[in-house]
Amino acid sequence: MAHAGLPDAGRLIPPRPALAAKARLRYDRTSGGYMLLYPERGLALNPTAASILKLCKGELTVDGIVERLQREYVDRPSPELRQDVVDFLEEMARRGLLVEGT
Repeated sequence: MAHAGLPDAGRLIPPRPALAAKARLRYDRTSGGYMLLYPERGLALNPTAASILKLCKGELTVDGIVERLQREYVDRPSPELRQDVVDFLEEMARRGLLVEGT
């Protein structure tokens, strides 16, 4: 899912992804969902995207994130879930919203 003006992230997902300092994950009481806020922008997140970003604290690898999510999304086949996680994290990397965790 490439967007105009954004570089191709390829496999630019950091080994242990964490949200960039400019990005904040916030719960929106009005909508009852999570928002990803970053300078002059905001994304309303679906529950799956919010679950992924909650795990991006720089501690888990992509495989670790998928493993944790598999417990929550037991009906999703692991390869399909992994591809969805990778696609989403690549998009966040393209937008400059992920960094390597410490």
